[in-house]
Amino acid sequence: MSSVKKYIAECIGTFVLVFFACGTAAVVGCSTAEPNTAYALTALAFGLVIVAMAYSIGNVSGCHINPAVSIAMLVSGRMSVKDFAGYVIAQFVGATAGAGCLRLMLGAESSLGANGLYNGNVGASLVIEIVLTFVFVLAILGVTSKPEYSSAAGLVIGLTLTLVHIFGIHFTGTSVNPARSFGPALFVGGDALANVWVFLLAPLVGGVLAALCWKAIADKQ
Repeated sequence: MSSVKKYIAECIGTFVLVFFACGTAAVVGCSTAEPNTAYALTALAFGLVIVAMAYSIGNVSGCHINPAVSIAMLVSGRMSVKDFAGYVIAQFVGATAGAGCLRLMLGAESSLGANGLYNGNVGASLVIEIVLTFVFVLAILGVTSKPEYSSAAGLVIGLTLTLVHIFGIHFTGTSVNPARSFGPALFVGGDALANVWVFLLAPLVGGVLAALCWKAIADKQ
């Protein structure tokens, strides 16, 4: 499989993630204030997109559609530096295109599913996002570690993303994905863009920690 095809698949997958999942958050009016139907629908939308993409582009690129997943694959030795760079660029392009389309459809007043700091606290938001990403990426590394798990991998990953959203939306809107956060923040501007660095940095740290943890517990098996 050529690298270009993988990058195209990652771009498409990340576009779909932002367009449908962040779009769902914007359309149903998901708020971090309290759990409700919109809250649940948003969490489910993120999980379902991952399931759909895993079983469509997964055999092309592995369906990372998330720089935090890609950096974990790099650290764990499952991908090259060249492919890591190509994947991340493709993911950011796809996320930006997805958010741009949402902006055209929903208008300037929409939040586009952008993330926000928990009670305005940078430190707490960083910790929350690192933990959420760690759990999500660790599940991915585990379920993709053996060929016999492949048939269930997409479902497990999608359900895990749903889980971290059910818990995390209340705090930060749940990022666990730098590209997913960057796209909406770019078009929303204001505080979303000013604080987007938190949602770029924390998921990458969480992904690296998950990879290091997985190597420590799995290499001796």
